[in-house]
Amino acid sequence: METKTPARFTLGKQSSMAPERHREESEVVDGEQEQEEVDGLRLMYLANEGDLEGIRELLDSGIDVNFRDMDDRTALHVASCQGLTDIVALLLDRGALVDPKDRWGSTPLSDAIHYKKHDVIKLLEKHGAKLLMASMHVKHPLQVPEYEIDPKELDFTHSVELTKGTFQIASWRGTQVAVKKLEEDVFSNEDKVSAFRDELALLQKIRHPNVVQFLGAVTQSSPLMIVTEYLPKGDFSAYLKCKGALKPIIAVRFALDIARGMNYLHENKPAIIHRDLEPSNILRDDCGHLKVADFGVSKLLTVKEDKPLTCLDTSFRYVAPEVFKYEEVDTKVDVFSFSLILQEMIEGCPPFYTTQEIEVPKVYAARERPPFRAPAKYYGHGLKELIEDCWNENPSKRPTFRQIITRLESIHKSLSNRSRWKVRPLQCFQNLEAMLKKDQSNRSRSNLSSHSTSSI
Repeated sequence: METKTPARFTLGKQSSMAPERHREESEVVDGEQEQEEVDGLRLMYLANEGDLEGIRELLDSGIDVNFRDMDDRTALHVASCQGLTDIVALLLDRGALVDPKDRWGSTPLSDAIHYKKHDVIKLLEKHGAKLLMASMHVKHPLQVPEYEIDPKELDFTHSVELTKGTFQIASWRGTQVAVKKLEEDVFSNEDKVSAFRDELALLQKIRHPNVVQFLGAVTQSSPLMIVTEYLPKGDFSAYLKCKGALKPIIAVRFALDIARGMNYLHENKPAIIHRDLEPSNILRDDCGHLKVADFGVSKLLTVKEDKPLTCLDTSFRYVAPEVFKYEEVDTKVDVFSFSLILQEMIEGCPPFYTTQEIEVPKVYAARERPPFRAPAKYYGHGLKELIEDCWNENPSKRPTFRQIITRLESIHKSLSNRSRWKVRPLQCFQNLEAMLKKDQSNRSRSNLSSHSTSSI
């Protein structure tokens, strides 16, 4: 006996993971189909329409609440897509499976998250629904990205949290790595999932010695993870707290590391705006060089921001005033942040450290800037002028990082020459002193020899 192909339910919102379909596929119910299938499709139709009483009557008549169409979708899938909380509650109460997968692997919870039906999400999670797969799951094995890491290869046995809360140390194929996790309980937060996708997309583009190295990611299972190189010397914020004010030549050397990494990001096509450039997002490698890290709130220049930053996103002390004015931003917001970091290296304290962080944006909006308290000689050779140019109120008047690099290299050269000049007089004095001692010793030996000869 020939097995009939089940019909497909096509009304309303479809599976969040389904590919687009052509209308010529079989999408209607054949009149010869069995009554059970017709009733099952009717159940899905009533779930789509929100007909609570109609669903009760069908279920009371003995219809399977877990009926599946040809795409393995159920009435619970349909109601979840539509955000019909009362229908979802009824289906669950009458025995609907909370986590059925359709042919693409989507569950009712996945669909509710995709269509942002927050009340349904809460209800499904209350009944034990779990996101059975990552929201980046591909539909074919050949589509799995090359950077995909098998989560079984990540050993968290001796893991510890790093200074940035979502990062942990893990061992991957014998090497220590830093792992950023997006836990299952935040999958319902579309903003966090979107930010995770954006960060992953950016990291794949980046290859530079002054930017943290992307190693791979876990995207085909949950929790989602981004794996980067681990730099055991920690972040620059901890270093500055320990060291305090730095010598100008050291500060300029560090500033060059940051500027080179940022210039690489800004000259990407399209440009990458970091938007969260602060000492805690700059890491130190084994050689003492700095690397820009953490692109959680970074954006491509072509992507328009639809909401302002919040205190949870970044530190207010290093953010350009135009960000909090909700104005259009460009790469110059990072230049503003850079100027504050450079000044902090010389001053030995964060900008406006005596002011509550929540109040700092108001200070910047009033065109105030952190005072220069260190001796004027520490800001010589154009260093003060560079900082002032970088935090200019008008973003268009701030220099680019390419221009900043040129000016920093000139300042570094001047400081290096000055250091060598200080050393040379001391060396000359030491050499002269040694020559005099040697000459005096030769004279003494000569006098002694003459005295011995005259005695004979």
